[in-house]
Amino acid sequence: MKSTPTRTLAVDGVAVLGEAVDRISHANGISDPARRSFLRRSLTLGGLSMLTGCTLVDQDSVEAALTRISRVNDDVQAWLFDPNRLAPTYPESMITRPFPFNAYYGENEVRQVEENGFRLEVTGLVADKRKWSLPELRAMPQVDQVTRHICVEGWSAIGKWGGVPFASFLRRVGADLSARYVGFKCADDYFTSIDMPTALHPQTILALTYDSQPLPPKYGFPMKLRMPTKLGYKNPKHIQAIFVTNTYPGGYWEDQGYNWFGGS
Repeated sequence: MKSTPTRTLAVDGVAVLGEAVDRISHANGISDPARRSFLRRSLTLGGLSMLTGCTLVDQDSVEAALTRISRVNDDVQAWLFDPNRLAPTYPESMITRPFPFNAYYGENEVRQVEENGFRLEVTGLVADKRKWSLPELRAMPQVDQVTRHICVEGWSAIGKWGGVPFASFLRRVGADLSARYVGFKCADDYFTSIDMPTALHPQTILALTYDSQPLPPKYGFPMKLRMPTKLGYKNPKHIQAIFVTNTYPGGYWEDQGYNWFGGS
């Protein structure tokens, strides 16, 4: 592999890191302009300050630097996160119809999960590791919210989701609420994870309905995690398993360069 000429951030750090993002994106098959733009926007002043004076000599060192920047972003966003601050809500008249489909695959590839026999797995740092059926989840107290879904690709849409407050579910299963992460594994092979303060946010729900109807397959049946405080890629669909852990779990997009915290 041909090495990159040595350049320092002290002179033109933003340009260097921007070029680095493009090189890493190309090397990892990231051709989507929206994803490259997102990586560029992830370069915060804090990250640049941390790297000022460092020499970037090859792709490995650049990628390591960008990873450190992303971790700084995660820490800063977590520090700024207010667990009591609510995202805006809207009247039902403002719901986007039809609500857009969005996934890493086409709508004709939506996973079909059968309700009969479905059981939600709960593992990790929880007291009650039994599996949950959909009727059991539907029997728990439910809430509705009309909130805005914001996609990293630059669009947004307003929708109505209903389901179990996730904090209530975590308490019901005896989760260790001091643990750092809650992870999700999905029927469409997607996976992601969130921080515990976001998991306990009052607007974070285990969504079982959309627009007062059972959650359609294209929106994530049998359930999705709905978090108006997070970008869309942090809201997993077709959830099959939930686990609580202190070990960093990563995520489908996060492992490819997306910011892990992914929200406000």
